[in-house]
Amino acid sequence: MFPQLTTGAINRILNGEDVANAVLQILGCKKIPGAGNDRYRLLISDGVTGCPFAMLGTQLNHMVANEELEKFTIVRVDKCVCNQVQADRKVIILLSLTVLVPGKEVNEKLGNPVNSSTGASSGAPTSAPAVNGVSKTNSSYNAVSSVVSGSAPSVHPINTLTPYQNKWTIKARVTSKTPLRTYSNSKGEGKVFSVNLLDETGEIKATGFNDSAEKYYDLLEVNKVYYISRANLKTANARFSTVKNDYEITFNNDTTIMPCEEISSSIPMLQYDFVPIAQIEQVEKDSNIDVIGVCKSCSDVQTFVARTTNKEMTKRDIKLVDRSNKEVNLTLWGKEAESFDGTLFPVVAVKGARVSEFNGRSLSVTMSSSMQINPDIKEAHILKGWFEREGCNMDVESISGKAGGSNMGGQWKTFAQAVSEQLGMGDKPDYFINKATIVMLRKENCMYMACPGEECNKKVIDMNNGIYRCEKCNREYSEFKWRLLLSASVADFTENQWVTCFQEAAETILGVSAQELGSFKENDEERYNEILTEANFKSYIFKLRTKMETYNEESRLKTTVVSVTPLDHVSYVKKILSDIKQMEKEL
Repeated sequence: MFPQLTTGAINRILNGEDVANAVLQILGCKKIPGAGNDRYRLLISDGVTGCPFAMLGTQLNHMVANEELEKFTIVRVDKCVCNQVQADRKVIILLSLTVLVPGKEVNEKLGNPVNSSTGASSGAPTSAPAVNGVSKTNSSYNAVSSVVSGSAPSVHPINTLTPYQNKWTIKARVTSKTPLRTYSNSKGEGKVFSVNLLDETGEIKATGFNDSAEKYYDLLEVNKVYYISRANLKTANARFSTVKNDYEITFNNDTTIMPCEEISSSIPMLQYDFVPIAQIEQVEKDSNIDVIGVCKSCSDVQTFVARTTNKEMTKRDIKLVDRSNKEVNLTLWGKEAESFDGTLFPVVAVKGARVSEFNGRSLSVTMSSSMQINPDIKEAHILKGWFEREGCNMDVESISGKAGGSNMGGQWKTFAQAVSEQLGMGDKPDYFINKATIVMLRKENCMYMACPGEECNKKVIDMNNGIYRCEKCNREYSEFKWRLLLSASVADFTENQWVTCFQEAAETILGVSAQELGSFKENDEERYNEILTEANFKSYIFKLRTKMETYNEESRLKTTVVSVTPLDHVSYVKKILSDIKQMEKEL
Protein backbone atom coordinates (compact mmCIF):
# COMPACT_ATOMS: atom_id res chain seq x y z
CA MET A 1 0.00 0.00 0.00
CA PHE A 2 1.18 3.47 -0.85
CA PRO A 3 0.92 6.40 1.58
CA GLN A 4 -2.42 8.20 1.28
CA LEU A 5 -2.24 11.57 -0.47
CA THR A 6 -3.36 14.57 1.57
CA THR A 7 -6.66 15.26 -0.19
CA GLY A 8 -7.42 18.96 -0.54
CA ALA A 9 -3.89 20.02 0.44
CA ILE A 10 -3.17 21.91 -2.77
CA ASN A 11 -6.23 24.18 -2.55
CA ARG A 12 -5.57 24.79 1.13
CA ILE A 13 -1.96 25.82 0.42
CA LEU A 14 -3.10 28.05 -2.44
CA ASN A 15 -5.70 29.65 -0.17
CA GLY A 16 -3.09 30.64 2.39
CA GLU A 17 -3.36 27.80 4.90
CA ASP A 18 -0.45 26.14 6.64
CA VAL A 19 -0.60 22.46 5.69
CA ALA A 20 1.98 20.52 7.67
CA ASN A 21 3.70 17.55 5.98
CA ALA A 22 1.35 17.31 3.01
CA VAL A 23 1.77 14.06 1.04
CA LEU A 24 1.62 14.73 -2.71
CA GLN A 25 2.44 12.98 -5.97
CA ILE A 26 4.68 14.31 -8.72
CA LEU A 27 3.15 13.87 -12.16
CA GLY A 28 5.73 15.75 -14.20
CA CYS A 29 8.95 17.76 -14.11
CA LYS A 30 10.08 20.26 -16.74
CA LYS A 31 13.23 22.36 -16.94
CA ILE A 32 12.61 26.06 -17.54
CA PRO A 33 15.03 27.54 -20.09
CA GLY A 34 17.05 30.58 -19.02
CA ALA A 35 20.38 31.82 -17.75
CA GLY A 36 21.72 31.26 -14.27
CA ASN A 37 20.80 28.32 -12.06
CA ASP A 38 18.63 25.57 -13.54
CA ARG A 39 14.96 25.96 -12.60
CA TYR A 40 12.32 23.25 -12.68
CA ARG A 41 8.53 23.38 -12.83
CA LEU A 42 6.62 20.46 -11.34
CA LEU A 43 3.11 19.15 -11.81
CA ILE A 44 1.93 17.98 -8.40
CA SER A 45 -1.29 16.32 -7.25
CA ASP A 46 -3.12 15.58 -4.01
CA GLY A 47 -5.31 12.98 -5.75
CA VAL A 48 -8.17 15.45 -6.32
CA THR A 49 -6.51 18.68 -7.44
CA GLY A 50 -3.43 19.14 -9.57
CA CYS A 51 -1.16 22.18 -9.62
CA PRO A 52 0.85 22.72 -12.81
CA PHE A 53 2.53 25.80 -11.34
CA ALA A 54 4.82 24.36 -8.68
CA MET A 55 8.45 25.48 -8.70
CA LEU A 56 11.34 23.55 -7.21
CA GLY A 57 13.68 25.58 -5.01
CA THR A 58 17.14 25.67 -6.58
CA GLN A 59 18.63 24.14 -3.43
CA LEU A 60 16.72 20.95 -4.38
CA ASN A 61 18.05 20.75 -7.96
CA HIS A 62 20.24 17.83 -6.91
CA MET A 63 17.07 15.75 -6.46
CA VAL A 64 16.33 16.14 -10.17
CA ALA A 65 19.94 15.35 -11.08
CA ASN A 66 19.76 12.21 -8.91
CA GLU A 67 16.44 11.20 -10.54
CA GLU A 68 14.66 11.31 -7.19
CA LEU A 69 11.70 13.30 -8.54
CA GLU A 70 10.71 11.14 -11.47
CA LYS A 71 7.10 10.80 -12.59
CA PHE A 72 4.65 9.22 -10.07
CA THR A 73 7.02 9.77 -7.09
CA ILE A 74 5.21 10.30 -3.76
CA VAL A 75 6.77 13.02 -1.60
CA ARG A 76 6.19 14.74 1.71
CA VAL A 77 6.30 18.53 1.53
CA ASP A 78 8.30 19.65 4.57
CA LYS A 79 8.37 23.33 3.62
CA CYS A 80 6.81 25.39 0.86
CA VAL A 81 5.78 28.93 -0.04
CA CYS A 82 2.73 30.12 -1.96
CA ASN A 83 3.39 33.27 -3.98
CA GLN A 84 1.07 35.48 -6.05
CA VAL A 85 2.74 36.05 -9.44
CA GLN A 86 -0.21 37.43 -11.41
CA ALA A 87 -3.67 38.69 -10.54
CA ASP A 88 -5.18 35.28 -11.32
CA ARG A 89 -2.25 32.95 -10.70
CA LYS A 90 -0.27 31.65 -7.75
CA VAL A 91 2.84 29.50 -7.62
CA ILE A 92 3.75 26.95 -4.97
CA ILE A 93 7.50 26.99 -4.33
CA LEU A 94 8.76 23.72 -2.88
CA LEU A 95 11.62 24.41 -0.47
CA SER A 96 12.06 21.05 1.28
CA LEU A 97 10.89 17.60 0.19
CA THR A 98 11.20 14.04 1.45
CA VAL A 99 10.77 11.17 -1.01
CA LEU A 100 8.39 8.57 0.44
CA VAL A 101 8.02 6.19 -2.52
CA PRO A 102 10.04 6.35 -5.77
CA GLY A 103 8.05 6.73 -8.98
CA LYS A 104 9.27 3.39 -10.34
CA GLU A 105 7.55 1.59 -7.49
CA VAL A 106 4.29 3.54 -7.83
CA ASN A 107 4.17 3.52 -11.64
CA GLU A 108 0.66 5.02 -11.81
CA LYS A 109 -1.30 8.19 -11.18
CA LEU A 110 -3.19 8.12 -7.90
CA GLY A 111 -6.76 9.44 -7.99
CA ASN A 112 -8.21 11.56 -10.77
CA PRO A 113 -6.86 15.07 -10.19
CA VAL A 114 -8.19 18.12 -12.03
CA ASN A 115 -5.73 20.96 -12.56
CA SER A 116 -6.40 24.22 -10.76
CA SER A 117 -6.71 26.92 -13.43
CA THR A 118 -6.05 30.01 -11.33
CA GLY A 119 -4.24 28.51 -8.39
CA ALA A 120 -6.68 29.95 -5.84
CA SER A 121 -10.28 30.92 -5.30
CA SER A 122 -11.18 34.54 -5.95
CA GLY A 123 -11.71 35.23 -2.30
CA ALA A 124 -8.41 33.83 -1.11
CA PRO A 125 -6.09 36.07 0.82
CA THR A 126 -3.04 37.06 -1.23
CA SER A 127 -1.13 39.56 0.83
CA ALA A 128 1.28 37.14 2.50
CA PRO A 129 2.68 33.70 1.78
CA ALA A 130 1.79 30.62 3.75
CA VAL A 131 4.92 28.87 4.90
CA ASN A 132 4.80 25.32 6.18
CA GLY A 133 6.24 25.15 9.66
CA VAL A 134 5.74 28.89 10.35
CA SER A 135 2.50 29.79 12.06
CA LYS A 136 0.83 33.05 11.03
CA THR A 137 -1.44 33.37 14.07
CA ASN A 138 -0.32 36.06 16.54
CA SER A 139 2.97 36.21 14.67
CA SER A 140 5.45 38.94 15.44
CA TYR A 141 5.80 39.34 11.68
CA ASN A 142 2.39 41.00 11.56
CA ALA A 143 3.12 43.63 14.17
CA VAL A 144 1.48 47.00 13.61
CA SER A 145 3.69 49.93 12.60
CA SER A 146 2.89 53.61 12.43
CA VAL A 147 5.24 54.03 9.51
CA VAL A 148 2.95 53.04 6.65
CA SER A 149 -0.51 54.60 6.88
CA GLY A 150 -1.12 53.05 10.27
CA SER A 151 -0.62 49.44 9.20
CA ALA A 152 2.47 47.28 8.92
CA PRO A 153 3.32 45.49 5.69
CA SER A 154 2.82 41.73 5.54
CA VAL A 155 6.22 40.30 6.41
CA HIS A 156 8.04 37.31 4.92
CA PRO A 157 10.57 35.32 6.98
CA ILE A 158 14.07 35.64 5.53
CA ASN A 159 14.51 31.89 5.20
CA THR A 160 11.56 31.70 2.76
CA LEU A 161 12.85 34.27 0.26
CA THR A 162 13.55 32.99 -3.25
CA PRO A 163 14.05 34.69 -6.64
CA TYR A 164 10.66 33.31 -7.71
CA GLN A 165 8.81 35.75 -5.46
CA ASN A 166 7.88 39.07 -7.02
CA LYS A 167 6.45 40.81 -3.98
CA TRP A 168 7.89 40.43 -0.51
CA THR A 169 8.72 42.45 2.58
CA ILE A 170 11.13 41.49 5.33
CA LYS A 171 11.49 42.89 8.81
CA ALA A 172 15.15 42.58 9.74
CA ARG A 173 17.91 43.93 11.92
CA VAL A 174 21.14 45.28 10.42
CA THR A 175 23.92 43.30 12.13
CA SER A 176 26.87 44.67 10.16
CA LYS A 177 27.60 47.29 7.52
CA THR A 178 30.68 47.73 5.32
CA PRO A 179 32.17 51.14 4.55
CA LEU A 180 30.97 52.89 1.40
CA ARG A 181 33.82 52.34 -1.02
CA THR A 182 34.70 53.18 -4.60
CA TYR A 183 35.50 50.43 -7.09
CA SER A 184 36.80 50.45 -10.64
CA ASN A 185 36.33 47.93 -13.44
CA SER A 186 36.08 47.80 -17.23
CA LYS A 187 32.72 49.61 -17.09
CA GLY A 188 34.11 52.51 -15.08
CA GLU A 189 34.00 53.59 -11.46
CA GLY A 190 31.18 53.08 -8.99
CA LYS A 191 30.29 52.92 -5.32
CA VAL A 192 29.22 49.91 -3.26
CA PHE A 193 28.37 48.88 0.28
CA SER A 194 26.66 45.89 1.86
CA VAL A 195 24.80 44.98 5.04
CA ASN A 196 23.92 41.72 6.75
CA LEU A 197 20.25 41.42 7.72
CA LEU A 198 18.83 39.13 10.43
CA ASP A 199 15.39 38.03 11.61
CA GLU A 200 14.21 35.12 13.76
CA THR A 201 14.54 32.65 10.89
CA GLY A 202 17.86 33.46 9.29
CA GLU A 203 20.23 35.92 7.66
CA ILE A 204 20.75 37.42 4.23
CA LYS A 205 23.26 39.80 2.67
CA ALA A 206 22.06 42.97 0.91
CA THR A 207 24.18 45.13 -1.40
CA GLY A 208 23.75 48.59 -2.85
CA PHE A 209 25.58 49.86 -5.94
CA ASN A 210 26.13 53.40 -7.22
CA ASP A 211 22.92 55.49 -6.79
CA SER A 212 21.41 52.90 -4.46
CA ALA A 213 24.59 52.86 -2.39
CA GLU A 214 24.53 56.62 -1.86
CA LYS A 215 20.76 56.60 -1.27
CA TYR A 216 20.63 53.92 1.43
CA TYR A 217 24.07 54.02 3.08
CA ASP A 218 23.26 56.68 5.66
CA LEU A 219 19.73 55.36 6.21
CA LEU A 220 20.77 51.89 7.38
CA GLU A 221 22.32 51.77 10.86
CA VAL A 222 23.79 48.75 12.65
CA ASN A 223 21.50 47.16 15.30
CA LYS A 224 18.38 48.96 14.03
CA VAL A 225 15.36 47.17 12.51
CA TYR A 226 13.83 48.00 9.12
CA TYR A 227 11.08 46.94 6.73
CA ILE A 228 12.68 46.26 3.34
CA SER A 229 10.83 45.51 0.10
CA ARG A 230 10.94 45.88 -3.70
CA ALA A 231 14.57 44.78 -4.05
CA ASN A 232 16.10 42.13 -6.29
CA LEU A 233 16.92 38.58 -5.19
CA LYS A 234 19.65 36.53 -6.82
CA THR A 235 21.82 33.50 -6.10
CA ALA A 236 24.52 34.41 -3.57
CA ASN A 237 28.22 34.30 -4.29
CA ALA A 238 29.42 32.30 -1.29
CA ARG A 239 32.96 33.67 -1.56
CA PHE A 240 31.84 37.23 -0.86
CA SER A 241 29.10 36.50 1.67
CA THR A 242 29.56 35.84 5.37
CA VAL A 243 26.01 34.59 5.98
CA LYS A 244 24.45 31.21 5.31
CA ASN A 245 21.85 31.84 2.62
CA ASP A 246 21.54 30.60 -0.95
CA TYR A 247 20.34 34.03 -2.03
CA GLU A 248 21.23 37.68 -1.54
CA ILE A 249 19.45 41.00 -1.96
CA THR A 250 20.46 43.81 -4.31
CA PHE A 251 18.96 47.25 -3.71
CA ASN A 252 17.60 49.18 -6.70
CA ASN A 253 16.01 52.59 -7.29
CA ASP A 254 12.55 51.21 -6.43
CA THR A 255 13.63 49.61 -3.15
CA THR A 256 11.66 50.72 -0.10
CA ILE A 257 13.41 50.85 3.29
CA MET A 258 11.45 52.03 6.32
CA PRO A 259 12.58 52.12 9.96
CA CYS A 260 10.60 49.87 12.27
CA GLU A 261 9.40 52.04 15.14
CA GLU A 262 7.92 49.38 17.41
CA ILE A 263 10.00 47.31 19.85
CA SER A 264 11.55 44.33 18.04
CA SER A 265 13.01 42.31 20.90
CA SER A 266 12.08 39.06 19.12
CA ILE A 267 14.75 39.73 16.48
CA PRO A 268 18.19 38.76 17.85
CA MET A 269 21.08 41.22 17.81
CA LEU A 270 23.54 38.81 16.19
CA GLN A 271 23.41 35.13 15.33
CA TYR A 272 26.53 32.96 15.51
CA ASP A 273 27.28 29.46 14.27
CA PHE A 274 30.70 28.94 15.84
CA VAL A 275 33.19 26.47 14.36
CA PRO A 276 35.63 25.06 16.96
CA ILE A 277 39.23 25.93 16.14
CA ALA A 278 40.12 22.23 15.90
CA GLN A 279 37.59 21.81 13.07
CA ILE A 280 38.83 24.74 10.96
CA GLU A 281 41.39 22.43 9.33
CA GLN A 282 38.48 20.61 7.66
CA VAL A 283 36.89 23.83 6.36
CA GLU A 284 37.42 24.66 2.69
CA LYS A 285 39.78 27.49 1.75
CA ASP A 286 38.08 30.88 1.17
CA SER A 287 35.04 29.85 3.22
CA ASN A 288 33.53 32.27 5.74
CA ILE A 289 32.97 30.98 9.27
CA ASP A 290 32.06 32.19 12.75
CA VAL A 291 34.78 31.69 15.36
CA ILE A 292 35.28 32.49 19.04
CA GLY A 293 38.42 32.25 21.14
CA VAL A 294 40.57 33.86 23.79
CA CYS A 295 43.33 36.14 22.52
CA LYS A 296 46.43 34.48 23.98
CA SER A 297 48.90 36.82 22.28
CA CYS A 298 49.07 39.45 19.58
CA SER A 299 51.67 41.12 17.41
CA ASP A 300 52.40 44.81 17.13
CA VAL A 301 50.64 46.78 14.43
CA GLN A 302 52.46 46.39 11.11
CA THR A 303 52.35 49.02 8.38
CA PHE A 304 53.13 48.17 4.76
CA VAL A 305 52.36 49.25 1.21
CA ALA A 306 50.00 46.92 -0.67
CA ARG A 307 51.63 45.52 -3.77
CA THR A 308 48.54 45.79 -5.99
CA THR A 309 47.22 49.21 -4.96
CA ASN A 310 50.40 50.88 -3.66
CA LYS A 311 48.34 52.09 -0.68
CA GLU A 312 49.58 52.02 2.90
CA MET A 313 47.83 49.41 5.04
CA THR A 314 47.96 48.33 8.66
CA LYS A 315 47.41 44.90 10.15
CA ARG A 316 47.82 42.98 13.39
CA ASP A 317 47.96 39.21 13.95
CA ILE A 318 46.35 37.76 17.05
CA LYS A 319 46.37 34.18 18.32
CA LEU A 320 43.04 32.70 19.35
CA VAL A 321 42.73 29.55 21.49
CA ASP A 322 39.71 27.59 22.67
CA ARG A 323 38.90 24.51 24.76
CA SER A 324 40.00 22.16 21.97
CA ASN A 325 43.60 23.17 22.86
CA LYS A 326 44.11 24.46 19.35
CA GLU A 327 45.35 27.85 18.23
CA VAL A 328 44.63 29.81 15.06
CA ASN A 329 46.02 33.04 13.67
CA LEU A 330 43.49 35.83 13.04
CA THR A 331 44.52 38.91 11.06
CA LEU A 332 42.90 42.27 11.79
CA TRP A 333 43.09 45.20 9.37
CA GLY A 334 42.90 48.98 9.49
CA LYS A 335 41.24 50.66 12.46
CA GLU A 336 40.39 47.32 14.08
CA ALA A 337 44.09 46.40 14.04
CA GLU A 338 45.13 49.78 15.45
CA SER A 339 42.56 49.87 18.27
CA PHE A 340 42.77 46.23 19.38
CA ASP A 341 44.05 45.70 22.94
CA GLY A 342 45.04 42.14 23.80
CA THR A 343 46.73 42.80 27.14
CA LEU A 344 43.89 41.37 29.28
CA PHE A 345 43.33 38.22 27.16
CA PRO A 346 39.92 39.26 25.78
CA VAL A 347 37.42 36.85 24.24
CA VAL A 348 37.09 37.62 20.53
CA ALA A 349 34.04 36.57 18.50
CA VAL A 350 34.07 37.03 14.73
CA LYS A 351 31.16 36.49 12.39
CA GLY A 352 32.24 35.75 8.85
CA ALA A 353 36.00 35.31 9.23
CA ARG A 354 37.68 34.32 5.95
CA VAL A 355 39.58 31.00 5.96
CA SER A 356 42.92 31.05 4.16
CA GLU A 357 45.51 28.35 3.57
CA PHE A 358 49.26 28.22 3.64
CA ASN A 359 50.68 25.07 5.25
CA GLY A 360 47.72 25.12 7.57
CA ARG A 361 44.70 27.29 8.22
CA SER A 362 44.49 30.92 9.28
CA LEU A 363 41.69 33.49 9.50
CA SER A 364 41.22 37.07 8.43
CA VAL A 365 38.63 39.72 9.28
CA THR A 366 37.16 41.15 6.06
CA MET A 367 35.03 44.21 5.37
CA SER A 368 31.94 42.00 5.63
CA SER A 369 32.99 40.45 8.94
CA SER A 370 31.66 41.52 12.33
CA MET A 371 33.92 41.35 15.39
CA GLN A 372 32.93 41.64 19.06
CA ILE A 373 35.28 41.89 22.04
CA ASN A 374 34.10 40.13 25.24
CA PRO A 375 30.52 39.70 23.95
CA ASP A 376 27.83 39.05 26.55
CA ILE A 377 27.00 35.55 25.31
CA LYS A 378 27.13 32.12 26.91
CA GLU A 379 30.05 30.84 24.81
CA ALA A 380 32.21 33.83 25.75
CA HIS A 381 31.62 33.41 29.49
CA ILE A 382 32.46 29.69 29.30
CA LEU A 383 35.69 30.38 27.38
CA LYS A 384 36.77 33.13 29.75
CA GLY A 385 36.30 30.85 32.77
CA TRP A 386 38.17 27.99 31.11
CA PHE A 387 41.11 30.23 30.18
CA GLU A 388 41.44 31.72 33.66
CA ARG A 389 41.27 28.29 35.34
CA GLU A 390 43.51 26.21 33.11
CA GLY A 391 43.76 27.38 29.53
CA CYS A 392 46.33 30.09 30.23
CA ASN A 393 48.86 27.46 31.36
CA MET A 394 48.23 24.81 28.72
CA ASP A 395 50.39 24.03 25.70
CA VAL A 396 48.34 24.43 22.54
CA GLU A 397 48.88 23.20 19.01
CA SER A 398 48.62 25.73 16.22
CA ILE A 399 46.72 24.96 13.01
CA SER A 400 48.16 28.02 11.27
CA GLY A 401 51.24 28.16 9.10
CA LYS A 402 52.26 31.69 9.94
CA ALA A 403 55.73 31.86 11.37
CA GLY A 404 57.77 34.33 13.34
CA GLY A 405 55.39 34.94 16.23
CA SER A 406 54.25 32.56 18.93
CA ASN A 407 52.99 30.26 16.21
CA MET A 408 55.62 28.14 14.53
CA GLY A 409 53.41 25.73 12.60
CA GLY A 410 53.74 24.77 8.94
CA GLN A 411 55.87 22.61 6.61
CA TRP A 412 59.39 23.45 7.72
CA LYS A 413 62.25 22.38 5.45
CA THR A 414 65.97 23.00 5.42
CA PHE A 415 67.46 23.96 2.07
CA ALA A 416 69.11 20.54 1.92
CA GLN A 417 65.72 18.87 2.41
CA ALA A 418 64.20 21.04 -0.32
CA VAL A 419 66.89 19.84 -2.72
CA SER A 420 66.72 16.16 -1.73
CA GLU A 421 62.91 16.14 -1.92
CA GLN A 422 63.06 17.87 -5.32
CA LEU A 423 60.70 20.64 -4.29
CA GLY A 424 59.59 22.75 -7.23
CA MET A 425 60.29 20.07 -9.82
CA GLY A 426 56.64 19.10 -10.30
CA ASP A 427 53.85 20.67 -12.33
CA LYS A 428 52.82 22.93 -9.44
CA PRO A 429 54.96 25.15 -7.21
CA ASP A 430 55.94 23.93 -3.75
CA TYR A 431 55.89 26.03 -0.58
CA PHE A 432 57.92 25.64 2.60
CA ILE A 433 59.09 27.57 5.66
CA ASN A 434 62.74 28.08 6.58
CA LYS A 435 64.68 29.97 9.23
CA ALA A 436 67.59 31.49 7.33
CA THR A 437 70.18 34.27 7.50
CA ILE A 438 70.86 36.84 4.79
CA VAL A 439 74.42 36.39 3.54
CA MET A 440 74.46 38.91 0.70
CA LEU A 441 72.17 41.26 -1.18
CA ARG A 442 72.70 41.94 -4.86
CA LYS A 443 72.72 45.74 -5.12
CA GLU A 444 72.63 45.87 -8.91
CA ASN A 445 69.14 46.40 -10.32
CA CYS A 446 67.53 45.94 -6.90
CA MET A 447 64.93 48.61 -7.67
CA TYR A 448 63.30 50.14 -10.72
CA MET A 449 61.11 53.06 -11.76
CA ALA A 450 57.52 51.80 -12.02
CA CYS A 451 54.24 53.10 -13.39
CA PRO A 452 52.47 55.34 -10.83
CA GLY A 453 49.08 53.93 -11.85
CA GLU A 454 47.14 52.43 -8.97
CA GLU A 455 46.79 48.96 -10.51
CA CYS A 456 50.08 48.87 -12.44
CA ASN A 457 53.65 48.11 -11.35
CA LYS A 458 55.27 47.81 -14.77
CA LYS A 459 58.65 49.40 -15.45
CA VAL A 460 58.42 52.80 -17.14
CA ILE A 461 60.62 54.21 -19.89
CA ASP A 462 62.47 57.41 -18.96
CA MET A 463 61.97 59.77 -21.91
CA ASN A 464 64.79 62.00 -20.51
CA ASN A 465 62.54 65.04 -20.60
CA GLY A 466 60.77 64.67 -17.26
CA ILE A 467 58.22 62.29 -18.79
CA TYR A 468 57.90 58.56 -18.04
CA ARG A 469 56.03 56.22 -20.36
CA CYS A 470 54.23 53.01 -19.38
CA GLU A 471 53.79 50.67 -22.34
CA LYS A 472 51.24 48.55 -20.51
CA CYS A 473 48.94 51.48 -19.72
CA ASN A 474 49.87 53.26 -22.97
CA ARG A 475 50.19 56.48 -20.99
CA GLU A 476 52.83 59.06 -20.16
CA TYR A 477 53.35 60.43 -16.64
CA SER A 478 55.29 63.28 -15.07
CA GLU A 479 56.29 61.05 -12.14
CA PHE A 480 56.98 57.43 -11.22
CA LYS A 481 57.10 55.22 -8.12
CA TRP A 482 60.00 53.09 -6.93
CA ARG A 483 59.55 49.32 -6.81
CA LEU A 484 61.91 46.83 -5.17
CA LEU A 485 63.04 43.59 -6.79
CA LEU A 486 65.74 42.30 -4.49
CA SER A 487 67.91 39.21 -5.03
CA ALA A 488 69.32 37.78 -1.82
CA SER A 489 71.59 34.89 -0.93
CA VAL A 490 70.21 33.30 2.24
CA ALA A 491 71.60 30.36 4.18
CA ASP A 492 70.60 27.92 6.88
CA PHE A 493 72.90 25.40 8.57
CA THR A 494 72.70 23.03 5.59
CA GLU A 495 73.02 25.10 2.40
CA ASN A 496 72.48 28.51 0.87
CA GLN A 497 69.89 29.59 -1.71
CA TRP A 498 69.34 32.61 -3.96
CA VAL A 499 65.82 33.99 -3.53
CA THR A 500 63.85 36.88 -5.03
CA CYS A 501 62.15 39.38 -2.71
CA PHE A 502 59.34 41.56 -4.03
CA GLN A 503 58.19 44.88 -2.59
CA GLU A 504 56.72 43.97 0.81
CA ALA A 505 59.34 41.33 1.68
CA ALA A 506 62.19 43.58 0.55
CA GLU A 507 60.89 46.51 2.62
CA THR A 508 60.77 44.26 5.70
CA ILE A 509 64.36 43.15 5.18
CA LEU A 510 65.71 46.64 4.48
CA GLY A 511 63.67 48.40 7.15
CA VAL A 512 62.71 51.27 4.81
CA SER A 513 60.07 51.81 2.16
CA ALA A 514 60.86 51.65 -1.54
CA GLN A 515 60.23 55.39 -1.86
CA GLU A 516 62.65 56.19 0.98
CA LEU A 517 65.36 53.96 -0.50
CA GLY A 518 64.80 55.53 -3.91
CA SER A 519 65.25 58.98 -2.41
CA PHE A 520 68.55 57.88 -0.86
CA LYS A 521 69.63 56.37 -4.17
CA GLU A 522 69.14 59.73 -5.89
CA ASN A 523 70.35 62.07 -3.13
CA ASP A 524 72.50 60.17 -0.60
CA GLU A 525 74.33 57.24 -2.16
CA GLU A 526 76.36 56.61 1.00
CA ARG A 527 73.23 56.08 3.08
CA TYR A 528 71.75 53.98 0.27
CA ASN A 529 74.73 51.60 0.40
CA GLU A 530 74.66 51.51 4.20
CA ILE A 531 71.03 50.33 4.22
CA LEU A 532 71.80 47.50 1.81
CA THR A 533 74.89 46.48 3.80
CA GLU A 534 73.22 46.64 7.23
CA ALA A 535 70.64 44.08 6.11
CA ASN A 536 73.29 41.34 5.90
CA PHE A 537 73.67 38.64 8.57
CA LYS A 538 70.19 39.08 10.02
CA SER A 539 67.93 36.05 10.48
CA TYR A 540 64.28 35.77 9.50
CA ILE A 541 61.51 33.24 9.09
CA PHE A 542 60.92 32.90 5.34
CA LYS A 543 57.89 31.50 3.55
CA LEU A 544 59.22 30.40 0.18
CA ARG A 545 57.72 29.40 -3.15
CA THR A 546 59.86 27.30 -5.46
CA LYS A 547 59.12 26.26 -9.05
CA MET A 548 61.08 25.18 -12.11
CA GLU A 549 60.60 27.86 -14.78
CA THR A 550 61.68 27.94 -18.41
CA TYR A 551 62.78 31.10 -20.21
CA ASN A 552 64.43 31.24 -23.64
CA GLU A 553 64.59 27.43 -23.66
CA GLU A 554 66.57 27.47 -20.40
CA SER A 555 65.09 25.89 -17.27
CA ARG A 556 66.09 26.89 -13.77
CA LEU A 557 64.66 26.61 -10.29
CA LYS A 558 63.25 29.94 -9.14
CA THR A 559 62.58 30.55 -5.45
CA THR A 560 60.64 33.64 -4.34
CA VAL A 561 59.85 34.99 -0.89
CA VAL A 562 56.12 34.87 -0.15
CA SER A 563 56.57 36.59 3.20
CA VAL A 564 59.33 37.31 5.68
CA THR A 565 59.04 37.80 9.43
CA PRO A 566 61.72 38.97 11.89
CA LEU A 567 62.88 36.07 14.05
CA ASP A 568 61.22 35.77 17.46
CA HIS A 569 63.93 33.83 19.31
CA VAL A 570 61.66 32.70 22.16
CA SER A 571 59.04 31.30 19.79
CA TYR A 572 61.68 29.68 17.62
CA VAL A 573 63.22 27.90 20.62
CA LYS A 574 59.75 26.65 21.58
CA LYS A 575 59.35 25.33 18.06
CA ILE A 576 62.70 23.50 18.25
CA LEU A 577 61.81 21.97 21.64
CA SER A 578 58.46 20.83 20.24
CA ASP A 579 60.25 19.20 17.29
CA ILE A 580 62.62 17.39 19.67
CA LYS A 581 59.70 16.05 21.72
CA GLN A 582 58.02 14.81 18.55
CA MET A 583 61.21 13.07 17.41
CA GLU A 584 61.56 11.39 20.82
CA LYS A 585 58.02 10.00 20.48
CA GLU A 586 58.84 8.58 17.06
CA LEU A 587 62.08 6.88 18.19
